[in-house]
Amino acid sequence: MSISASMVKELRERTGAGMMECKKALVETGGDMDAAAEFLRKSGQAKADKKSSRVAADGRVVIKANGSKAVVVEVNSETDFVAKDENFLAFAEAVADAALASGQTDVEAFSNDSLSDGRTVETARTELVAKVGENISVRRIAQVEASGPIGHYTHGAKIGAVVALEGGDEALARDIAMHVAAINPAHIDESAVPAETLEKERRILTEQAQDSGKPAEIIDKMVAGRVAKFLKEITLVGQPFVKDPDVTVGKLLDGAGAKVTAFTRFEVGEGIEKKEENFADEVMKQIDEAKKKEEASA
Repeated sequence: MSISASMVKELRERTGAGMMECKKALVETGGDMDAAAEFLRKSGQAKADKKSSRVAADGRVVIKANGSKAVVVEVNSETDFVAKDENFLAFAEAVADAALASGQTDVEAFSNDSLSDGRTVETARTELVAKVGENISVRRIAQVEASGPIGHYTHGAKIGAVVALEGGDEALARDIAMHVAAINPAHIDESAVPAETLEKERRILTEQAQDSGKPAEIIDKMVAGRVAKFLKEITLVGQPFVKDPDVTVGKLLDGAGAKVTAFTRFEVGEGIEKKEENFADEVMKQIDEAKKKEEASA
């Protein structure tokens, strides 16, 4: 059967696949449009499976909010180039919308949820992999709910934070979310710091202070002061507010009669081991190897 340009165009508009892939699919299926679409879907899955082991440490963070609930989603690609691709952007937005609607935070279970166009998340992901030629993954999802104001802030699509307040207003919640995105506190306040974390830090600081050779009572005071400083550095309420360093976040909240009940911060690629490549070093390595071969053959 002869495959016309209009058939290729129709299949391309239907699936989003490349022209050559569409023509191949139509040839393989004898011009059957439905069978060709299924052929492309299976081909996309095969490509996705081959690329699944490749590190996807770039991408974007997307935040969606609806009244008293917000969702933060990290969707990864292999390169920043694809992270800015319109197809990737549309997928990330659709994923965030679906996550907000479902309330699901388990990524594996979420892959079977449906997007607004009826496709499952996994089907849309594998089709996107086939289209952009990179491994794509929905890495993590977090939900934040509150009875009070919720604020969120995204910095360059690479860092996103959501803050839930009791008291205050949405403007304050957004300011605190901006602070969380910029400074990355580990905990809301001292009560949230795990006992083992505090004990480990106290032990390290004590050992350091003992090296000073000062009396025990002086060492105790030194350690107490350093522990207090450590707690201020890692807790949200103890940190200087990013927009006004003369005021701590805690004092800012007190002045508004508010407190933070929850916060979440995502940064693209954090915790993912990336392969670092230095092009200049690689070139020098090849030159050195070539020289060694020449010397060996001389």
